[in-house]
Amino acid sequence: MEMKLRENCRYSLLVPTSMGLRMTPDAGQPVHSSRNFTLQATSAETNVASISSFLGLPVKVLTAFVKDSPFAQFIKTDLHSRGMDFEGPEIEQGGPWGYRHQINVADSGYGSRGPRVWNDRAGEVGCTLDAKDFDLDRIFGEEGVRIMHLSGLICALSPKTGSFCLELARAAKKYGTRISFDLNFRASFWKGREEELREVFSEIAACSDILIGNEEDFQLCLGIEGPEAGGKDIAAKIDGFKEMMTRVGKCYPGAEVFATTLRQVNDTNSHNWGAIMLDGDGWHTIMPREIHVLDRIGGGDGFVGGLLYGILKGWDGERCAQFGWAAGALATTFLTDYAQPADEEQVWSIWQGNARVKR
Repeated sequence: MEMKLRENCRYSLLVPTSMGLRMTPDAGQPVHSSRNFTLQATSAETNVASISSFLGLPVKVLTAFVKDSPFAQFIKTDLHSRGMDFEGPEIEQGGPWGYRHQINVADSGYGSRGPRVWNDRAGEVGCTLDAKDFDLDRIFGEEGVRIMHLSGLICALSPKTGSFCLELARAAKKYGTRISFDLNFRASFWKGREEELREVFSEIAACSDILIGNEEDFQLCLGIEGPEAGGKDIAAKIDGFKEMMTRVGKCYPGAEVFATTLRQVNDTNSHNWGAIMLDGDGWHTIMPREIHVLDRIGGGDGFVGGLLYGILKGWDGERCAQFGWAAGALATTFLTDYAQPADEEQVWSIWQGNARVKR
């Protein structure tokens, strides 16, 4: 596979997102029994972009901020620390019951106790994201973007963000920017909006060059038959995944890359982790193998980030899939919900199973 990307672009990767706060208890303890928490800036889309930004590629974030909020300043400082540029409107809070940045409270679980995540998105400022607040001709035309990565989380956040993502996809297509779309189905976002969101997701998928999702995502977002979600022996379902991805390719022939991760949970800290990718070179299957997990949240985003990094570097499909697998495994070793690779060698060492000390 060699995906032709735009040349002479200021940004390798662009992500629209709704930034929020992640609170995690110390030492992997449950939320209800904890007194001390670590605060992070978070979003699934910047989790993806962190692989590229930490490895030195230029990344831009489109988002919205609560004006004069100390948490907005915290988020901006964090994005700067990851080497990311950002822009977005400053929205007035509107008083104590107005807008805020979403809050994600999560414990990592331990052993036989699974992780639990509690999302508090009332009044989320990201719901106001609107294409009119961004100069898309400047961003895509003058500055230039090689790949834009969209997430179903942002598309489904509100009717306004669905329109926002559609406008971004249309502008990206106009200027020759490649589009990556991770479907990321969330039942709570789709409740009562199935027809509206199916239409939005289908149009974005039809514009996309890279489509990513698990068995649930493709079935519930796009209505494409696939294997039953869950189950213990994920390796036994690989043929079912391939049949599903073949059907996706027939429905969306404009896309060049299709990918999904494979995860079998043995216990909270031991997963069998694999991946499947289909591109012009054929199938690239990584059979599930055990990884040791500190915090599982962000592993899927790490895979997507590693895959996109490989495409941006011009690697062949097999190498892209391997780097994505390893970047996802790396993410599960961090307490942040995104990986912070020191260099490419660190990621490749994970792929090679080399955990020896490097002096």
